[in-house]
Amino acid sequence: MLVAIVLFPVLILGDQWHTHQIEDLRDDSARTLALLAIGAALVATLTVVFRRWPIALPLAIVFALPFRVPLHAGGDTANLLVPLYLVIAGGVVATVLRDWRDPPRRAEPAGPTLWLPRILAAAVLLYALQTVYSEDFSKGLQNVCFFLVPFSVVYALVRDVEWDKRLLVAVLWVVGLEAAAFVLIGTVEYASRSLFWNDQVIRSNEFHTYFRVNSVFWDPNIYGRYLALAIVLATAPLLWIRERRGFALLTCLLALLWFGLVQTYSESSFLALLAGLAMLAALRWSWRWTLAASALGVVGVVLVVLFAGGKSSINVNVLTSGRADLVEGGLELWTERPLGGYGSGSFQAAYRDNRENKDKPVSISHTEPVTVLAEQGLVGFLVYLALIVLALWTMGAGMWTRAAERAPPYAGRGAVLAAFVALLVHTMAYAGFYEDPITWVLLAVGGSLAAAAASEAAVREPA
Repeated sequence: MLVAIVLFPVLILGDQWHTHQIEDLRDDSARTLALLAIGAALVATLTVVFRRWPIALPLAIVFALPFRVPLHAGGDTANLLVPLYLVIAGGVVATVLRDWRDPPRRAEPAGPTLWLPRILAAAVLLYALQTVYSEDFSKGLQNVCFFLVPFSVVYALVRDVEWDKRLLVAVLWVVGLEAAAFVLIGTVEYASRSLFWNDQVIRSNEFHTYFRVNSVFWDPNIYGRYLALAIVLATAPLLWIRERRGFALLTCLLALLWFGLVQTYSESSFLALLAGLAMLAALRWSWRWTLAASALGVVGVVLVVLFAGGKSSINVNVLTSGRADLVEGGLELWTERPLGGYGSGSFQAAYRDNRENKDKPVSISHTEPVTVLAEQGLVGFLVYLALIVLALWTMGAGMWTRAAERAPPYAGRGAVLAAFVALLVHTMAYAGFYEDPITWVLLAVGGSLAAAAASEAAVREPA
């Protein structure tokens, strides 16, 4: 972990040393040194806090997940997860100081909980290796250094936490209060018809009959994703809770979050929410009835799309906001290099070089499997598919027997599993599976809870 947090800024500086952004920082050495001093002071403070109150580390990670800070250099702006990076650095230093001389002995996991971190490590290593021949090496390197490597550290820090009921409830409070604050900010934007940032969304609102908000997020769809996941996490305890006060609080929170989600007009977030709620219904009541109801719902939606406005008026690319062309182009790229793809982070460069419209603004296919196929080929896709299957297997192990009769703590595993399913569905329409730190936190918490449940079952079985 120490090597990771030191190496990734060195790699970025080495690759971007002669760009305008780095030259701007080099020319203004006083500002750069001041920023480094402030960062070091914050990391030292967080280290002391995490050493004194270990429970603060996972709560700080969850709190910092949504925040991106716009950094201006060389005439450009980059929105980076600076708060999360500072928390990661403080967590690593605190962990090193705690475990350097006397590493704790951890029980070796078995079954899927053993293989989940291994396949996740394989995915990171493969992505890093495929930057070597990437059509856009700098983009691939940035994805590795800004996302995959720091989020791997997040996974390691979160996985080793003891996720008991008290901590899960505390995380729910953090997510609920944060999401409620974001909704209030978004409501102010909606009422005033003005956004804080993202000129592209501001311009698009001028030409639409509806007004989309993004709160503190850069993109309304990412804001909608966060609210959808928060709704799923808050719904899980609602299905098992027996206290009236808690039921009332969760109901009020869900009403507020739903009000905020509507203001995003994010179809992908609505689909993700439906998928997460369907998973909760399957866990709480019956997966057979849930599957049947979901199938009927899908058929109904397809029929409405096909026949409500007449076949002649259907334009799949328009209905999907241009995603159909991106998917088609991504699959074409894959057929050209089926085994290894065009390299990590190369979708934008390869798409523009292989499509007629070279000026079309595009960075990803908006469909995660297509992005993986185009960039990493069949090899990367198999690793990606294995990770998803193993994650679902790990999180869902032992969850389907008499779920309705379980104690309320069962809701913790159900919430993580349902949130992961919702996130997966959202990445089918907006990508961002590896690049979203929430993915890594859900994998870590889900694996940790599954391992604890398996150990508890193994202890009970002899008796």
